[in-house]
Amino acid sequence: MEIVKSDSGTATTLHLSGEIDLHASPALRAELHRCAESQTPCLLLDFTAVDYIDSSGLATLIEYVREAAPFGGKLALFGLQKKVRTIFDLVRLNELFVISGTADEALAELAKK
Repeated sequence: MEIVKSDSGTATTLHLSGEIDLHASPALRAELHRCAESQTPCLLLDFTAVDYIDSSGLATLIEYVREAAPFGGKLALFGLQKKVRTIFDLVRLNELFVISGTADEALAELAKK
């Protein structure tokens, strides 16, 4: 898995690629922890190039939500491939995360919260 971070005026985006599994989750966890430590107000995760996510990857995302809650940090995911989106739907994490098709849609959804 690779992580490329970019900042715009409205959000920080982590562009993820590859598989988010037991081996890749620690790197993602470390990056998300840095975002929480810096109290990133709006974080977008670009899943466009993510082929797979397992339970350790899902747990890593949930951990970030808990870390960001005290400072009101918002998180949204976008660009999920169908097979990756199915995983979120099956475990009902689509109810916890804002999941959108594009970055603009994700920002619009977060603005409503």
